Amino acid sequence: MSQSTVGVHLREIGLQNLTAVLALGVTEAQSHHVGSVRASLRDAEVELDARPWFRAVYDGDTPVGFVMLSDNIPPGNPELLGPYYLWRLLIDQRHQGKGYGTAALDLCIEYMRTRPTPEVLLTSVVQDSGSALPFYLKYGFEQTGEVVDDELVLRLPL
Repeated sequence: MSQSTVGVHLREIGLQNLTAVLALGVTEAQSHHVGSVRASLRDAEVELDARPWFRAVYDGDTPVGFVMLSDNIPPGNPELLGPYYLWRLLIDQRHQGKGYGTAALDLCIEYMRTRPTPEVLLTSVVQDSGSALPFYLKYGFEQTGEVVDDELVLRLPL
C-alpha cells in the first residue's frame, strides 16, 4: 500500500454505517460498469449460492468504497464463476484516483489467503471505453479469453 492509503481497511456493514455506505457512488458515465452498493446488497440477499462476502472500504473513519467477493463457491454450479470471484469493486467518485482501488484489492487478497485453497481470483469487466480493464491489467489480472454476460473474464493467480 502506498503511504497515502496506509489507513485503508475493510469494515463490516451494519446499522451504524449503512446510510454512509449506501451514499457511495460512481460517476454517471461509470454507472453502467459497476452496480451500486444498494444493488450489490440486494444481489447478496438473493444470490446466496454465490457465497457473497462484502465490506465497506474505509480510509480512517471515512467510507470510500465497497467490495464484494464470491467466497469459496462450491463446485457444481456452471452459472457461477469461482470459487473466488470479485463481484463488485466500487470506489466513490470523490475518492477515485487516490489508490483506494488498489488498496481494496490488496485487502481482498489478504482476506482470501485466509480461506481454503485460494489459487485464483476471477472478475469480469464491461468491454467499452471507460472500462476498468486497464486498472485490472495493471494490477496483474490476465484475460482468460472467456466472455460471460458480455463481460470479459479476467483471472489473477494468487
